[in-house]
Amino acid sequence: MAEPKAITSRDNPLLVKLRKLAAEPAAYRKLGQLWVEGDHLCAAYLKRGGKPAQAVITEAAWEQPALRALATAADAVAIVPAALMAGLSTLESPAPIGFVLPWSDKGTVQSHAPTVILDRLQDAGNVGTVLRTAAAFGFTQCLALTGTAALWSGKVLRAGMGAHFGLNLVEQVAEADLDALRLPLLGTSSHAAQALHEVDLPWPCAWVMGHEGQGVSAALHGRCSLTLRIAQPGGEESLNVAAAAAVCLYESTRQRL
Repeated sequence: MAEPKAITSRDNPLLVKLRKLAAEPAAYRKLGQLWVEGDHLCAAYLKRGGKPAQAVITEAAWEQPALRALATAADAVAIVPAALMAGLSTLESPAPIGFVLPWSDKGTVQSHAPTVILDRLQDAGNVGTVLRTAAAFGFTQCLALTGTAALWSGKVLRAGMGAHFGLNLVEQVAEADLDALRLPLLGTSSHAAQALHEVDLPWPCAWVMGHEGQGVSAALHGRCSLTLRIAQPGGEESLNVAAAAAVCLYESTRQRL
């Protein structure tokens, strides 16, 4: 690690770039870097063997041994006043530390990886929750069709709670790109004849989760080898997409175990 550098000007080029990354959910695609806030996400990245290019830490956090240890795992460290760190965050209570990570491209489809396909999900919280759920239940890949919220945006990262770093993530996927999958696609519909728990589910597989209002597109439904109903004896019309994903991915795991 190079000698830590104190930054006191908000016009410093590093801070100018990080403000853009924080303000625009998909700015990482243009700038080729990610801004990851908070000790939990930073620790999750290191736990997966990541090597951050840059750490940014507040003056007060630098005096805390645990946070200093996180920062010194990076190739370079910038120490800033709390007021400047606040300008890099969209949080009401800005995190005291963050990492700058490389981001190269939209990713490559792995043909046989247990997969979750996101069909135009709009809500960043839903997207991050689905990623976290996928990682928890042994799915290793997420494919986000064009129109889905940016997978590496700050809100999705926070909702994912570190799951990003254990998944193969591919975004801006076209429907034709799904031809690379060598797995059965599974979908849900409240009108399906068979319920989820009544069917022997294939493994590995790819679960398709659809837009919060419109659901899965007709074209994607046509690709599914199974379309199943989630039993809802309480009578609600539908489940939130993140809740539906949790039910489906858990059932795949339950049967497998």
